[in-house]
Amino acid sequence: MDAVEFSRQARVVIVAGKGGVGKTTITAAFANMAAAKGVDTLIVELDGKSAIPADFGLEGTLDYEEVVLREPGDSLSAQMGECKARVRARRLTPDDALIEYLADHGMARISKRLASSGVLDVVATAIPGIRDILVLGKIKQLDLLQSADLIVVDAPATGHTMGALSSAFGLMDAVQVGPIRLQTSEVIEFLGDPKRCEVLLVTLAEETPVNEVAEAAFELEDKIGIKLGPVIVNCLLPVCGVELDADGEAAGPGNTSGLSMKLPSSSALQKGGALMGLKLSSADCDLLSNAMEFETTRHALQQRQLARLSELLPLPQVGLPLYPTSKMDPAGIGFLSSKLEEAIAKMEPR
Repeated sequence: MDAVEFSRQARVVIVAGKGGVGKTTITAAFANMAAAKGVDTLIVELDGKSAIPADFGLEGTLDYEEVVLREPGDSLSAQMGECKARVRARRLTPDDALIEYLADHGMARISKRLASSGVLDVVATAIPGIRDILVLGKIKQLDLLQSADLIVVDAPATGHTMGALSSAFGLMDAVQVGPIRLQTSEVIEFLGDPKRCEVLLVTLAEETPVNEVAEAAFELEDKIGIKLGPVIVNCLLPVCGVELDADGEAAGPGNTSGLSMKLPSSSALQKGGALMGLKLSSADCDLLSNAMEFETTRHALQQRQLARLSELLPLPQVGLPLYPTSKMDPAGIGFLSSKLEEAIAKMEPR
């Protein structure tokens, strides 16, 4: 599948997953890849603690007003790749959405005072789910206004996201008439239109994240009726613990990290040998042998979880390699964007 086609399958893509699986990083990489193909992209952050600006080399946090993260001809091309369209970002909270909703309905003078006075908390207690409807309604409006070719929503952790997306159905039962009923109906229509909205689920090749992403996928599709894209499997380990031939060369699949080194043979590791021109002591060989065994075991566990994910969830998988860093940066996002494009190119059109 072409990256442009992938980026235009739905106008709004909600990126969701268990906390810690890297959904914010995937959001940034997806937006950067889309912009490289000329797709004007808007990132909408809902959690309030986004690292999105830092991913694009900026300081601070997002606010309600849009900020431009990338544009054609910027200075980030060396780190993040080519840019043919803008990447913008903004934060969206229930209070922000309420203020704008009231302003649009003739109450601009009192909207901020009502929000700051805590009236939303009172309303939220009286009408469960209203916070989520305000936010989803604003995202729906951004789509209708064609604010961007692609809107990528960096959603909260899976549990909160599932509650937010299903809240509309509860409100439909609770509210029978009026503007809230109309807004809720429009949100449900928006979520169920595959050309307008899609969810990308992000996971790791580990038991708990795999279990959770499978449960979330069935609930999203069966109960909410929202279209699911491929599952993004993040942080895949490179194949380091490989079989060695008599000369110490790696046999079988290549090292997925892109690194190439001549490893000593098994006998050399036992007796002491050389690696990349360096003389290894017996202790060094023991450490290297243990590290190879550890990596081989980890990779085998990873492969089992990938197979289990395929059994639990009949969706295409897009695997992205581990980027070894304690803090993501523009170079990391650029690397993952290129890997995402490569993985998408191998997918069959749906």
